[in-house]
Amino acid sequence: MTGPHTPRRTVLYRGGHIHTPTSPTATAMLTDHATIAWIGSDDTAATLDADTVIDLHGALITPAFVDAHIHTTATGLALTGLDLTATPTRTAALDALAAHARHHRHTTVFGTGWDETTWADPTPPTAGELDRATGGATVYLARVDGHTAVISTALAAAADAATHPGWHPDGLVTGPAHHAARRTADTTLTPSQRRHAWQTTRTHAAALGIAALHEMAGPDVSSADDLAGLLAHARTVTGPDIVGYWAGDLPTAVELGAAWGGDAFVDGSLGSHTAALHTPYADHPHTHGTLHLDADAIRDAVCDATDVGLQTGFHAIGDAAITTVLTGLEAAAAKIGLARLAAARHRLEHAEMTTTDHLPRLAALGLIVSAQPAFDARWGGKHGMYATRLGPTRAATMNPYAAMTRAGITLAFSSDAPVTPLDPWGAIRAAAHHHTPTARISARAAFTAASRGGWRAARADADGHGILAPGHPATYAVWDHHGDLVVQAPDTRIAAWSTDPRGAVAGLPDLTGPTPHCRRTVLRGRILHDAPR
Repeated sequence: MTGPHTPRRTVLYRGGHIHTPTSPTATAMLTDHATIAWIGSDDTAATLDADTVIDLHGALITPAFVDAHIHTTATGLALTGLDLTATPTRTAALDALAAHARHHRHTTVFGTGWDETTWADPTPPTAGELDRATGGATVYLARVDGHTAVISTALAAAADAATHPGWHPDGLVTGPAHHAARRTADTTLTPSQRRHAWQTTRTHAAALGIAALHEMAGPDVSSADDLAGLLAHARTVTGPDIVGYWAGDLPTAVELGAAWGGDAFVDGSLGSHTAALHTPYADHPHTHGTLHLDADAIRDAVCDATDVGLQTGFHAIGDAAITTVLTGLEAAAAKIGLARLAAARHRLEHAEMTTTDHLPRLAALGLIVSAQPAFDARWGGKHGMYATRLGPTRAATMNPYAAMTRAGITLAFSSDAPVTPLDPWGAIRAAAHHHTPTARISARAAFTAASRGGWRAARADADGHGILAPGHPATYAVWDHHGDLVVQAPDTRIAAWSTDPRGAVAGLPDLTGPTPHCRRTVLRGRILHDAPR
């Protein structure tokens, strides 16, 4: 199914399945440049004229996916560089570092993904071990959550890390020391390395059926120059849309044309014991985590952003952090009016420890939650990292997607790559098979969160993105899939899977089987990815 990057005026697809609310049995679709012109049956399609006619051979066309929270440069570096996610021990991680360094001499070594909670000896690597593995190179190795790193002696000296809070003599850095080390390492990237990272990420995303990425930039995770360059790259190089968020100062966000906040840190992560909790950690009973913003700062930020028409977003994982955000937003609503605040569609990033008390407050404020189902898939369950950090009872209440949807809260799914890989079907599978059965949502609801939810979170759904229907944008993906299309329900009291057409609901691939393969990704009529059938 190869073809030019810009299709001719009209393209008719037939002989497949179209995931559309207009007709659950549709088998054909006609597009006219950037717009869907018609959806219907093969019988009617035979009467239509088109410049290009494509036989789908049973393939499925769906709305394209959106990843609503990503760090593009870091993801590209992980895709092309040192990814330590699968290393089973500290020794294996150091061996991988040494092998990588031998082939990348005279450059800063960036690595990500190590997770000591999966090792029999949960001791992070040390600066001395990094120095020996690389011959003294400049090394920055981010923990899987991105909130902690280990750095080499050379990087520690260059960043003056020992003068910042969060510095540990063994090379472990958290908080301000971590931010200083990351900023220093980031300055060593060349323009060509950045461009390569951006293009790698966008090309990979397109091959997964993703048509838009929400870049979460900020002084503690990247830089204004990096975001400006990425946005310029997206304007000139074909690939998924980039929606920019800047978690720094408001004038810079306005200058960049980005939303303000996005990934503004209210707390840290559970893995690093820095997510802010009302009740201490089970495995660190004297630790409550760290709050970086208080309710007054959140109130002022939301009011200032709303005054200039910008959306805000706040990184909040722990229950205390979520409470703080909600208190700040409610104070802002009292000042500027609830209707005006809710219309701005402010965002809550992660929101993993949302409680039943939080739910009505979230809904009343019109907050959109950008969530990562892969977090539960990786760290949930009775014996996962969440249970270790919080105890099994608290861990089982995390990421309550079903309760959120019942409360009327819009979910937008994402990966937080490179924390977890870009994998939209994997996110749908994880949400439908949540470790806590009562938190599961249907595959259909999860698909909506992974597609239309992302457009809504970016306030870009008014033109119809995320739904295949006549008059809507021609933004879609074509999938080869195995078996019948099914309708899945999360309630185990009824049949979990159905192929009954009387349900009048468009089916999706059975994700208990292989992941669908993306044959084509199209954004407003422009082909981003095209693979042989």
